[in-house]
Amino acid sequence: MKILNIISSINGEASFSNKLSNAILEKLEEAYPSSQMNKYDLSKNPLPYLETLHYGAFFTPSEHYSADQKKAVKHSDEAIKELKDADIIVIGVPLYNFSIPATLKTWIDHISRANETFSCASGIPKGLLTNKKVYLAIASGGIYTEGFMKSYDFTEPYLRTILGFIGLTAITTFRIEGTSVPEFKDNAVSKAFATVNEFAF
Repeated sequence: MKILNIISSINGEASFSNKLSNAILEKLEEAYPSSQMNKYDLSKNPLPYLETLHYGAFFTPSEHYSADQKKAVKHSDEAIKELKDADIIVIGVPLYNFSIPATLKTWIDHISRANETFSCASGIPKGLLTNKKVYLAIASGGIYTEGFMKSYDFTEPYLRTILGFIGLTAITTFRIEGTSVPEFKDNAVSKAFATVNEFAF
């Protein structure tokens, strides 16, 4: 079993999304003791924002790449290969300004490629990354699963939509929330970890 962990928080060991991801990874290692782990930290090694050169390369047959296009597409090719090789993907997602970090969005821009991770050959989009499980570890200072702030959460809805578009439909979400809310912060981590421990991986 090959596990890919995508890290997007800028807060390192203090990150709640990283702590939640690590709790998930520990349970996965218990369930699959011979698994192989691959971590990619986008906060330390961010992919370049898409520019005209990247976009042009994505729609150019590889045999016609220019030297610059060949260099530009390398990051995307490597990210897609890591994703294709993985059986399980764990994505740490801190909520920044109601959405995902820019580095995570850029990673998504690099892995969402026609004829690589999705196809429109039949006229209807079809995701090509199948038979994989995805675990989202979402962390937020406020409460976004219920109450008046629920409509402000653009993390999970977006990720479920774009990942599902490329074939990753088996998605389970875990959350640490309320870490900045006085009446919830003391129990936020233990409550989140309990949901992980109770889940049958």
